[in-house]
Amino acid sequence: MSRQNPECEIKWLMPHFNLESLTNCFFELDGRKALGVDGVSKDVYRENLQVNIEQLISKMKTMSYRPGAVREVRIPKEGAPGAFRPLGISNFEDKIVQLMTAKTLAAIYEPVFRDCSYGFRPKRSCHLAIKSLVTYLYRHECEVVIDVDLKNFFGTLNHDVLLGFLRVRIKDETFLRYLSRMLKSGIFKEGAFHVTDEGSPQGNVASPILSNIYAHYVLDVWFDDVVKKHVSGPVEMFRYCDDLVICCRYRNDGERILKALEGRLDKYSLELNKEKTKLVSFSRKRSDRGEKQDTFDFLGFTFYLGKAQHGYMIVKVSTSKKRFRSKLARVKEWVRGNRNVPMRLLWMTFVSKLRGHLNYYGVSFNMEMVSKFLLKAKMIFFKWMNRRSQKRSLNWAEFSKFMKLFPLPAVKVQYKLY
Repeated sequence: MSRQNPECEIKWLMPHFNLESLTNCFFELDGRKALGVDGVSKDVYRENLQVNIEQLISKMKTMSYRPGAVREVRIPKEGAPGAFRPLGISNFEDKIVQLMTAKTLAAIYEPVFRDCSYGFRPKRSCHLAIKSLVTYLYRHECEVVIDVDLKNFFGTLNHDVLLGFLRVRIKDETFLRYLSRMLKSGIFKEGAFHVTDEGSPQGNVASPILSNIYAHYVLDVWFDDVVKKHVSGPVEMFRYCDDLVICCRYRNDGERILKALEGRLDKYSLELNKEKTKLVSFSRKRSDRGEKQDTFDFLGFTFYLGKAQHGYMIVKVSTSKKRFRSKLARVKEWVRGNRNVPMRLLWMTFVSKLRGHLNYYGVSFNMEMVSKFLLKAKMIFFKWMNRRSQKRSLNWAEFSKFMKLFPLPAVKVQYKLY
């Protein structure tokens, strides 16, 4: 119904939380993830699967189902050595409900999401966002790009504001009450229990779609329906969850948008990171005249202007320096922590991890940085293999022979931007 009529109101959603749909959600969830507060794993839940699902449905029908508290763990923040990102670990049964909630919301909102949104959506990806941005900058002259950094986006989503957004289209109050319970279920962190009126923990299966809905109303609709009607030249936004940039034909438009954006975010309990948000000069015409232009980062890549083979200026990308350093630090930590694993087995996992790096960062113009990363990672592996004991256990000639038998992934473009 939502796809045929994107503006329709939805009145009945709870009937979709049935035995078949919740069982399908059970099988889709990864059983290798960390356990929630109750310590119940997927294998344990599977032992009486049908009974467990039927009991869950019974509780939901009588409004007696209450999501358990989320266990918070802190993981290293990408690109920020020494900083950590909170991750919420829900109970397994709660994940089943979260996944069904996410599916339901996606069916309703996917048809109305704007083209500027790329994160956590079907048939969309980081690479598509990057390519779309490169294509736009190639086809349109931009004096400035607004490099936007939002402060603690997931942790500051206002629950009441979010529920208000949802009520625009969803009229099933039972569904909304359960969603409210999910948001307010509380967090165990640092040995204490906390309940707040804001935030949707990263790790909650429904958080990506909830954050997209929040950003859709706060940013995407506002930008398309208001901002574009009050500027002097073309402007466009590219957003992947809370990572976004805005391209402006004229600097004056960029300055006005940035000022208006701060007020818009404040209205909905969000905040700019003023130290990292900035106007970036990014004019190809001025670069052609010899005027130095700036760079900006988006989704782990640094965007800059460089010369094509025929001499004219085009947009290029490379792995951002912060991301490069942080990923090498993680390689070092992982190899050092697992150096007593048999070398061949460790190497196979190591190569698999490097292949994942290549699959993401192996885009046009970035082969030099990818090659550099593989070289440094290889040297880290060699170094720590020789620290498994006091006696040097491996020389370079032996290591080279080993790499010929089990080579690193070939460095080649995995994703073309032009």
